[in-house]
Amino acid sequence: MATQETVEHKYVYDFAEGNRDLKDLLGGKGANLAEMTNLGLPVPPGFTITTEACQAYLTTGREPDGLAGQIEAHLESLEREMGRRLGDPGDPLLVSVRSGAKFSMPGMMETVLNVGLNDRSVIGLSTQAGGNDRFAWDSYRRLIQMFGKTVCEVPGEEFEHALDEAKHAKGTRNDLDLDADDLRGLVDAYKKIFAKHTGREFPQEPREQLDLAIRAVFDSWNAERAILYRRQERIPADLGTAVNVVSMVFGNLGPDSGTGVAFTRDPGSGAQGIYGDYLANAQGEDVVAGIRNTVPLQELEQLDKSSYDELLGIMARLEEHYKDLCDIEFTIERGKLWMLQTRVGKRTAAAAFVIAGQLVDEGLIDLDEALHRVNGAQLAQLMFPRFQLDHDVPPVAKGIGASPGAASGKVVFTSARAVELAAEGESVILVRRETNPDDLNGMIAAKGILTSRGGKTSHAAVVARGMGKTCVSGADELEVNVPAKKFTVGGHTVGEGDVVSIDGTTGKVYLGEVPVMPSEVVQYFEGSLDPEHIDNPLVRAVHRIMTHADAARRLRVRTNADTGADAARARRFGAEGIGLCRTEHMFLGDRRELVERLILAAGEREREDALAALLPLQRADFVEIFREMDGLPVTVRLIDPPLHEFLPPLEQLAVNVAVAQERGEDVAKEEALLSAVRRMHEENPMLGLRGVRLGLVIPGLFAMQVRAIAEAAVAVTRDGGTACPEIMVPLVGAVQELETVRAEAEKIIAEVVGDSGVEVLIGTMIEVPRAALTAGQIAEAAEFFSFGTNDLTQMAWGFSRDDVEGAFFWRYLELGIFGISPFESIDADGVGRLVRIAAEEGRAARPGLKLGVCGEHGGDPDSVHFFHEVGLDYVSCSPFRVPVARLEAGRAAVSTTGSDSR
Repeated sequence: MATQETVEHKYVYDFAEGNRDLKDLLGGKGANLAEMTNLGLPVPPGFTITTEACQAYLTTGREPDGLAGQIEAHLESLEREMGRRLGDPGDPLLVSVRSGAKFSMPGMMETVLNVGLNDRSVIGLSTQAGGNDRFAWDSYRRLIQMFGKTVCEVPGEEFEHALDEAKHAKGTRNDLDLDADDLRGLVDAYKKIFAKHTGREFPQEPREQLDLAIRAVFDSWNAERAILYRRQERIPADLGTAVNVVSMVFGNLGPDSGTGVAFTRDPGSGAQGIYGDYLANAQGEDVVAGIRNTVPLQELEQLDKSSYDELLGIMARLEEHYKDLCDIEFTIERGKLWMLQTRVGKRTAAAAFVIAGQLVDEGLIDLDEALHRVNGAQLAQLMFPRFQLDHDVPPVAKGIGASPGAASGKVVFTSARAVELAAEGESVILVRRETNPDDLNGMIAAKGILTSRGGKTSHAAVVARGMGKTCVSGADELEVNVPAKKFTVGGHTVGEGDVVSIDGTTGKVYLGEVPVMPSEVVQYFEGSLDPEHIDNPLVRAVHRIMTHADAARRLRVRTNADTGADAARARRFGAEGIGLCRTEHMFLGDRRELVERLILAAGEREREDALAALLPLQRADFVEIFREMDGLPVTVRLIDPPLHEFLPPLEQLAVNVAVAQERGEDVAKEEALLSAVRRMHEENPMLGLRGVRLGLVIPGLFAMQVRAIAEAAVAVTRDGGTACPEIMVPLVGAVQELETVRAEAEKIIAEVVGDSGVEVLIGTMIEVPRAALTAGQIAEAAEFFSFGTNDLTQMAWGFSRDDVEGAFFWRYLELGIFGISPFESIDADGVGRLVRIAAEEGRAARPGLKLGVCGEHGGDPDSVHFFHEVGLDYVSCSPFRVPVARLEAGRAAVSTTGSDSR
């Protein structure tokens, strides 16, 4: 009987075997290390353990069969290439172990450097480095610190306290002043900390160190902070992470060595030039951790011109190769440059637009690709206000503007407190000496981040830019005392709860709350700035990309507006009509009394009098809106909410009547009102007498609104304008409801419109699941559908939006039941399927059926892409979100070939 040979699954790749297109398998870091290796750049040799190995480990709880042997084989190959063995006492090979998922994730495990060092090989490392004992013991203490914190969950602050004590004993604040004997003592202190928290001695077997570090990387995929970041960035939970094992190169060998981070363009502004940070006599984590303030990359030219020139050449080559801004990590070991990482760099919203425009000008990408490189969330960030500093507001400190924006809030010193206050609705500024991955939840909760250490490439800066948070880093005038919950600067003491303002562009820090002013991007959208004649590269870039988005998109963009002022602003922002004009908002304020008269009407005559009083007010509202939207469609939703919303609460009214009766006052009117409120009281009013049901139960109500709409349209047309009204009947669940309302409306429209030339469409809002499922029937009586996705989501899920978001959504998000609230982004599988069914069956019954959406999802970037794919004609959103929807509609139209702008 023939035997079938089993082919072992490949879980480990040398850098030379991969490329940048294998990010799903090798993770972003591994794929890019492979790409640089293939380009012939100076990359330390190493290998990558795939995301498939991680997925198998997380599924079964153990390493997949064959993985250990493959690691051993690749390690032996690496040892042969380097001429050293892992942890050899005489001439040790040391490696770093680094996580690397497909998407850059600040919540993932930190790097472990110098794996392979132990009590014997530290002597060999010193010999290898020419008798540099300080370097060897510094490398060993770093291994114990990193390994203890990231692999064995030893509290990092205990290592930091031991380091601070060693510096204090030496009479210095700089760790470079610690000599070999000081560091040898620090290693002993670190070992004791490790043993206290783990119950075992620090592992001396190099392969055990490596295996434990690899498993820790796998486990970190499901660490709390990683889950939090994935949820924040909507990254799928089943991707897993790769592990990169890289032979060590050392930046802490002395003044002719160092480490740095470089960007091929400024990730804050998009400006071209030399941008980055360098730290002499340091290892890579020192830069991103911000434990010592760096020097600008330009200073490397004076320190090591040969490495500087080589680095600039590599930067130019990488940017041309990747056709994008590149983020680069490098180390110089005794004058030899090594490339440790490159990736398409995170950037601020402003830089994203500016760089996209630059790359088009340079011929590296076309306008379609430029549109892929930006997104609606970034555009929304650019529309937020900035500080108003017309008068002299002196800053109390100045750091590095690490992530632009203007943020004011109460000072907090811990992530836990930031989360706590933010949950109470407070705006907070998280103040730290430096941040680390454990601070991620606090950084998400905060309006801004302020650190006294670090530079533009520190952890705080990189993560803040990725999340669009305002950040000022390296404000070294601040003396931050976390245990005492205060910082001091320039004679001022700022405690927890005090308000500060930070400017992420200038790096300035102000006491108290600073007023803000509109952004120039908003001024551009409102028409007060001419992009062709303004010396502002951001506004010019926004104009150029928005122009292309408008030319490319198929989806039209309307607005939700109930007043002439809102309509006018939305039109300036590019709205192509009104997709939702809520008429119930027109019955508030001084008009509430007229609604009470309508509700309390004892008979037909009183009801007709109340409606007659409301008619001219409604007509005037519509005239104003039709004039502002001259020539553009206006979808008017007939009154939707239950009438009891216009009346006092039942309990309050009952108490008032009882008290007045006790006093012997005349309460006849109040008693009549109380009787009406009791009569109309519903246990679940959102599923009760509202929408089309009101129009059928209260004679003349819808007729009055239809007449007001038609008369307003005729009046505007006779004044030389063009009114395009669309009457939308809400909450329809059966075609018979719509047919009844439509029959009455058509009679009124025919009577009013006459030969004026005004055309009035009649359609319905699809917000009841039954309407979606019987759309083919309803389309026979409707000329358009507008999907009310707020109510459709409530009814499809059985959620009351007003109640559930604060009650348990946080838990659903925490458990991963939701990746994002279904009220924020369309639930494509459930609610989206109802939309798809209604669109397909509605158009099958009426081929010319106009389809739109007017719920909150109309301005959500991801939802806009779904509505484009389903084939809707337009989305409608709030005026401020109109530019966002325009941009995303353009991106959706050119996204068929795919490009991920995350």
